[in-house]
Amino acid sequence: MPSASVKYRTLLRTQGAVAFFLPSVVGRVGIAMTGIGIVWLVHARTGSYAAAGLVTGGFAVADAVAGPQIGRLVDRFGQARVLYCALGAHAVAVALLLAATVPDLVAGVFVGATLPQLSALSAARWSALLAGERAAALPTAFALEALANGVSYLAGPALVSVLGAAGHPGAGMLLAATLVVGGGLALAAQRRTVPPLTGRAERRHAKRALLRFPFLRQVALGLALGVFFGAMQVSVTAYTVERSTPDTAALLFSAFNCTNLVGGWAYGAWRRGGSPQRRQAAAAAFLAVAILPLTLIDAPLAVGATLALAGLVVPVLLILSSVRIESAVPRAVLTQAFTWGNSASAAGTAGAAAVAGRVVDAGGGAHGGFGVAAGAAVAMTVLALGGLRDSSPDMSAKSTPTSSPSVKGNRSRHQAEPYRPPRRST
Repeated sequence: MPSASVKYRTLLRTQGAVAFFLPSVVGRVGIAMTGIGIVWLVHARTGSYAAAGLVTGGFAVADAVAGPQIGRLVDRFGQARVLYCALGAHAVAVALLLAATVPDLVAGVFVGATLPQLSALSAARWSALLAGERAAALPTAFALEALANGVSYLAGPALVSVLGAAGHPGAGMLLAATLVVGGGLALAAQRRTVPPLTGRAERRHAKRALLRFPFLRQVALGLALGVFFGAMQVSVTAYTVERSTPDTAALLFSAFNCTNLVGGWAYGAWRRGGSPQRRQAAAAAFLAVAILPLTLIDAPLAVGATLALAGLVVPVLLILSSVRIESAVPRAVLTQAFTWGNSASAAGTAGAAAVAGRVVDAGGGAHGGFGVAAGAAVAMTVLALGGLRDSSPDMSAKSTPTSSPSVKGNRSRHQAEPYRPPRRST
């Protein structure tokens, strides 16, 4: 088996890959900074964490609601046209928040509603770039996407927190917006790898796939994974506070996040066997079994080891969910499908944080919060097991001979073939 480094280098040598992937990563670092940046900015302005939390909540809800709508517009009008409009509106929104010319909550909602869905746009480009004979490399591409998201959410919040703690919360928000807009503009300028547009009739027919069980199951799984994330954030914090060692929260989160990156990196280079359905069910079951001990154990080393073990499998679930979504819907609605998955996860995270907090405060303590996370992992297992009979991916059914990155500027040659459902596995 080729090493991980070889597989990733080979993937990035695909013509046009680096040109769109790197700008999307830069933009995603800015996106990861935005929510925490709002917390620092609004708290510095008002002195209230409640106000900061309200504005950040409005930002998160607006992002989750508007994301799929932006994805739908991208599938209809193309990435560049929608990105230019969204980025311009986002820059205005951040300027309003910094200038405090409108209420912070209104500005925060505007910032969230205009946040570009760069991870979905990048995933859609990989799908078009690796169509046909190169489709076997798609799981590795999605592993690379998971790694990019992981690194972004490690570096982004740390960077903006350093600026906020130094007394420059406005600089943190300005830097976040600069990275988002700069990365987004650079991505929009890469026309060679843009996914081909489809006709109105094909888009109308393709929308039916968004209402079918294979896709809805992946959205539900994303929601459950978001619940897991939100419950873990609250529960780990509560665990360290209960032990009067709040400083160790960073170490526990680091144990989870570092193995998260290792798991995603390793899965991208693994020679896979069996169907994605079975691998997804196995990964969800592994996570449920790994996380259940947290409802009982107290020793910090045991908790850290358990978190590290769980972190290994989380990126596998994210990667397989992207693979399953890509195979479940036609390319005419692919960007919208990816954004629905992201929005479901964001909604689950926000809701679970509130639920787990109530459980902790009601007397369940950190163990009760971990129970919420364990319940989410069990729900993922049930959903994944229910998808074992779903159709297996057949990438050739979605390939188009005109999706080569070397073709540019000829709209008539960018017409996608009609979608053909994947064959059912035997």
